Amino acid sequence: MSLVVGVDAGGTSTRALAVDATGAVLGAATGGGANPNSHAPAEAAARIADTVERALGGRTGVLAAVVGLAGVSKLSDPIVAAVFADAWDRIGLGGLVRVVADAEVAYASATPAPDGTVLVAGTGSIAGRIRGRRMIATSGGYGWLLGDEGSAFWLGREAVRSTLDALSRGPDLAGLPAAVLAEAFEPSPVDAHSPAPADCGNRTFPNSPVTEANRLNTARALITRVNAEPPIRLARFAPLVSSAAAAGEPAATDIVTRAAEHLVRTALATRDPDEKTPVVLVGSVLAATGPVGRLVRTKLAGLDVLTSSDGVLGAAWLAAVDAWGESAARPSRS
Repeated sequence: MSLVVGVDAGGTSTRALAVDATGAVLGAATGGGANPNSHAPAEAAARIADTVERALGGRTGVLAAVVGLAGVSKLSDPIVAAVFADAWDRIGLGGLVRVVADAEVAYASATPAPDGTVLVAGTGSIAGRIRGRRMIATSGGYGWLLGDEGSAFWLGREAVRSTLDALSRGPDLAGLPAAVLAEAFEPSPVDAHSPAPADCGNRTFPNSPVTEANRLNTARALITRVNAEPPIRLARFAPLVSSAAAAGEPAATDIVTRAAEHLVRTALATRDPDEKTPVVLVGSVLAATGPVGRLVRTKLAGLDVLTSSDGVLGAAWLAAVDAWGESAARPSRS
């Protein structure tokens, strides 16, 4: 039996499907994260290869395979590319695997249209110009230090900055500032080697009395705590912004508005004037139920805005197109 393989390999998990010419899923498997920027390349390649082997379940006759890979730029290093090529050879797929950006398979999962835009906002953010189902140009995606505007990282950073501003202004720390401080310092008290967030008996915030000195100590402690962690950990504060915005808190609403403006501007930067091709939204920040996702959809009204929910299906369909042409059936789990 002839079949193809699709893979969606991200930083936290890898998913693989084996699909036949009718679009039926013959096998599926899930493995660990395989982004070669956050995992050793040999480990990332081995995880993808293992996941593919389990999805195939001993089946042969693979005509094509497409791997949507977070961190695909790492394969521009010939040494890393060779590591992945060796992994494909070990499972009998040498010369059959096409590795693309994970955004490309996300786009293909939402629409068969060959041209359009993909906008990704999860922990980071990027927009891609899709032509012939390949991402030929990008906007944003510069990482946490240089960009990622509108992403979960960015939302979390803005939440912490808003909290620091609140601490400098006065004693009213209800809402988002209190939530940020609780997330940063609770449920356990700050340990003996960390700066106390407030100069009081129980040494936890927000249960401490708020005085001018305590606000300064708390601000210093928050800065120290955040800087002691990997920068990407700021993303954990993003849900607090969504909750506070849903409650109508002005500071959180402002953060959400600016996030949506950044993301829309990033997406439109990849498009021609008056372009009417689809815009595919990807990532937790752009969920239709979230405040940023809702506002982005409002700002893109008039365009064909779609949501990607299963990138591995897009990868499998791209592999099917490679094998059987444009008339290939779109895979379905049902």
